[in-house]
Amino acid sequence: MLISVGWLHPGQERSPPCVLRANQRPPLFIQFLCRKYRLEASPDLREFFSLNLRSHTWSIMTSPQLEWTLQTLLEQLNEDELKSFKSLLRALPLEDVLQQTRWSEVEEADGKKLAEILIHTSSENWIRSATVTVLEEMNLTELCKMAKAEMLEAGQVQEIDNPQLGDAEEDSELAKPEAGQVQEIDNPQLGDEEEDSELAKPGEKEGRRNSMQKQSLVWKNTFWQGDIDSFHDDVILRHQRFIPFLNPRTPGKLTPYTVVLHGPAGVGKTTLAKKCMLDWTDCNLSPMVRYAFYLSCKELSRMGPCSFAELISKDWPELQDDIPSILAQAQRILFVVDGLDELKVPPGALIQDICGDWTQQKPVPVLLGSLLKRKMLPKATLLVTTRPRALRDLQLLVQQPTYIRVEGFLESDRRAYFLRHFGDEDQAMRAFELMRSNAALFQLGSAPAVCWIVCTTLKLQMEKGEDPAPTCLTSTGLFLRFLCSQFPQGAQLWGALRALSLLAAQGLWAQMSVLHGEDLESAGVQESDLRLFLDRDILRQDRVSKGCYSFIHLSFQQFLTALFYALEKEEEDRDGHAWDIGDVQKLLSEEERLKNPDLIQVGHFLFGLANEKRVKELEATFGCRMSPEIKQELLRCKANLHANKPLSMTDLKEVLCCLYESQEEELAKVVVAPLKKISINLTNTSEMMHCSFSLKQCRDLEKVSLQVAKGVFLENYVDFEPDIEFERCSYVTLPSWAQQDLRSLRLWTDFCSLFSSNSNLKFLEVKQSFLSDSSVRILCDHITRSTCHLQKVEIKNVSPDTAYRDFCLAFIGKRTLTHLTLEGHIEWERTMLLLLCDLLRNHKCNLQYLRLGGHCATSEQWVDFFYVLKANQSLRHLHLSASVLLDEGAKLLYKTMTHPKHFLQMLSLENCRLTEASCKDLAAVLVVSQQLTHLCLAKNPIGDTGVKFLCEGLSYPECKLQALVLQQCSITKRGCRYLSEALQEACSLTNLDLSLNQIARGLWILCQALENPNCNLKHLRLWSCSLMPFYCQHLGSALISNQKLETLDLGQNHLWKSGIIQLFRVLRQRTGSLKTLRLKTYETNLEIKKLLEEVKEKNPKLTIDCNASGATAPPCCDFFC
Repeated sequence: MLISVGWLHPGQERSPPCVLRANQRPPLFIQFLCRKYRLEASPDLREFFSLNLRSHTWSIMTSPQLEWTLQTLLEQLNEDELKSFKSLLRALPLEDVLQQTRWSEVEEADGKKLAEILIHTSSENWIRSATVTVLEEMNLTELCKMAKAEMLEAGQVQEIDNPQLGDAEEDSELAKPEAGQVQEIDNPQLGDEEEDSELAKPGEKEGRRNSMQKQSLVWKNTFWQGDIDSFHDDVILRHQRFIPFLNPRTPGKLTPYTVVLHGPAGVGKTTLAKKCMLDWTDCNLSPMVRYAFYLSCKELSRMGPCSFAELISKDWPELQDDIPSILAQAQRILFVVDGLDELKVPPGALIQDICGDWTQQKPVPVLLGSLLKRKMLPKATLLVTTRPRALRDLQLLVQQPTYIRVEGFLESDRRAYFLRHFGDEDQAMRAFELMRSNAALFQLGSAPAVCWIVCTTLKLQMEKGEDPAPTCLTSTGLFLRFLCSQFPQGAQLWGALRALSLLAAQGLWAQMSVLHGEDLESAGVQESDLRLFLDRDILRQDRVSKGCYSFIHLSFQQFLTALFYALEKEEEDRDGHAWDIGDVQKLLSEEERLKNPDLIQVGHFLFGLANEKRVKELEATFGCRMSPEIKQELLRCKANLHANKPLSMTDLKEVLCCLYESQEEELAKVVVAPLKKISINLTNTSEMMHCSFSLKQCRDLEKVSLQVAKGVFLENYVDFEPDIEFERCSYVTLPSWAQQDLRSLRLWTDFCSLFSSNSNLKFLEVKQSFLSDSSVRILCDHITRSTCHLQKVEIKNVSPDTAYRDFCLAFIGKRTLTHLTLEGHIEWERTMLLLLCDLLRNHKCNLQYLRLGGHCATSEQWVDFFYVLKANQSLRHLHLSASVLLDEGAKLLYKTMTHPKHFLQMLSLENCRLTEASCKDLAAVLVVSQQLTHLCLAKNPIGDTGVKFLCEGLSYPECKLQALVLQQCSITKRGCRYLSEALQEACSLTNLDLSLNQIARGLWILCQALENPNCNLKHLRLWSCSLMPFYCQHLGSALISNQKLETLDLGQNHLWKSGIIQLFRVLRQRTGSLKTLRLKTYETNLEIKKLLEEVKEKNPKLTIDCNASGATAPPCCDFFC
């Protein structure tokens, strides 16, 4: 019998009826009425409700009924129980609206009022889950059962039942209680017999779930150890709500879900996957998930070939007969593939030999690859966990996946954990700040196990009255102190420590985080050797598979692997190859690290164990001896790194990180000694610490090129209340961004001391950097010191804009400074102009080179600036690139240059928006000036007319100009004619750049000048000038007759095969004075290849660059200077 109950409020639409199966418990409000009126909930009573209330229907658990049911439950709590209910409710992750509700209202509410508050501030799904959770926590068993029956089971029935069913169908449904599930079986060939067979086993589903209970208790106790259990639910719920098939608010999807949980080791991916399995065993997953299988890749990696059916039934032999019917319902199955990175297969192996037959015997990786590729059971729901290293292969397999990054402990979680572990707030916050001061260690702290290690170690130190600060300087120092603190000094555990480190190394090289009994046997290790470490949670034994062992965290396994290399070896185990363990050179090789990224951190720890103080601590605790050769081995490996090739930025960061981990200044001196110049991109505070430590030992360092990424300094990049007086705030009350900024600035101050302490450091370049007002002032403070001997400083594209003003102020009176570049979006306000003028006017100014880019000044401001140039006697090179100078501003500059006392030799006005009118005034300067030898007008649309004016000035014997750059100036063959005439009149010009001008046939006109003996050109650049192949023979003839031209650049011109063949045929005879030729050739053409060889043989001094076909033009400065 089916009962449909409910009533319709005025104005409320009719909803599908509430369907109650005959074998179900009566709804709570029926039970309530029965108790109140001393009625028996008999079938007759149910029929009475069905007949009399049939016309008043609603859907299960609509808000009015949910409120009524919740109110009924809460009213059965006494005063103390209601108070406890509220307290436990507040500890749960509250939804947004409820969070914003004043909690005093909740505390004052009775059962009825509390139900109203929850209904109006929270979703129905959250209310159901929260009510059941709190009642379970209060151990109110009967109420909890009633709540589950009404709030959870009813919600599931609603999803299964078809609201369109009529009375006849409902009666039919009664006879088949599981028909709602059987209807969705994939196999269309299944008939009545299969359905009857399925229905005849109503306990199969429950039996399957009950068989999981033996493991569920184990799982609940093996998620995270120690006092972090209370954080488990918060972290799990935070990520669980993003898994679509677990979130009831997620819209339905036609294609099955593939969800990938990824993240570093130890952050809770496996925990989250097992929680899904527990939810299934507790019937808390969607009712659409009827079967769930947990596939641990750690265990499966050791299995031989098998069928997929055997794979999923290996732990449930009682299910073997039911496998065909189970797999026929693929859309009702959840597969949890845990730890895909543990499969140990070569890259790309998972997509080989894909199989769709679940009865066929295949290697395990093939079966899992087929499942992920959806060749096997394509309608199943998949939940995959993996570390980042396997993501690349996974992306080739999965279709339309949902990627969820599991982050573990957030900063707030870590802070709360420290507070709970220490109990004392001052100690907890001090320890927390110490961990946060080491960015690498703080990042590891996202794993709860690492937080436990840090807290355990620092708390013990504080209890002994020791200073914990040095311990947190490096991860090596902290892990070493943790290990030593677990045992008394002089424990003489050398053999046990050797066995543990050997297992760690063996597992890491094999990329295994779980070791089995046979691994211990192959390494000659007994379980008794490990007992001391098992007792202290350094090593853990699997509670299900007693022969399986894992380390507390991957990072600690890496530390122990480094210890394996650092310990002095006995004669019988000097050859690590017996266990497939590479030597130190192989450990530090780039090839091995690409194959196994976990080895990178081992190298860091190994350098950390080269520290003399740490060696003594280990020897005193365990009675072992550290290898005296390890430091020399490390030095040899790093020396080879220098010798093979120049250090890339990545290699440099790796070297500096290793040296910092060692905390050995003498070791750092030896390694960085060869460095003369370095390029650094600081992306976090850790890199700042590494650079500060090592580069201070690099006494021969001459040049530093520096980039600072966004996020290192926050002062100018966050919104904050301007009224806050930070000077009066204590450190603890500062906003979190301000606390982070203070830490960054302390490290930055130490880093900047490099510029005021190294007398050999001459060149500083700061480019593409996101600084802050405070960080700029700190850097400027060190630049102004007398011990800073910088000669060349380049500041390019730096923020904030006001930084340029501070730099100018720092450079005033800096006697050593000779070259200064300021480029970017510069705030050309009056203060900036005055500072720049003061810089040039100062009697200590020795500035010879000044480059200003990106300026936007008024005519009045340019007048002041150019006036100062008259008084300055040191400046020789002036570059005003990408500045809004215009013809008006240029005219003011030219007037200054006609002054007899001006000393400018090189002038660049690249991209200053000049026109042909400006060239007429400039021609007069070329005649009068006896100093100007180099002129750049690139990227100004002066055109052919502008070139005509310039050539008039060049034709005067008084003109001393040697280099002229007219790159991208809208010049055609007509302009080439003016230049050709000037060159043939014995002008002083030796360098000419006409790149990016469409001169085309103008090449023939220039060839006439090259053939003339009066032409003094030595370097000619015609890059991307649309040159035609027809004139290559003329060019070849000109090159043979010319005795002065040394460099010719024809790059990015399509001379075709015919043009190149003509040119090479001429050049194989004789090339005159030509030393360098750049052009784009077709080396695959046999005739050209042969001609090229003949040209090189005939002219051994000639260098031919056949790859001059870059997409961008060479910089003007390369040619100009």
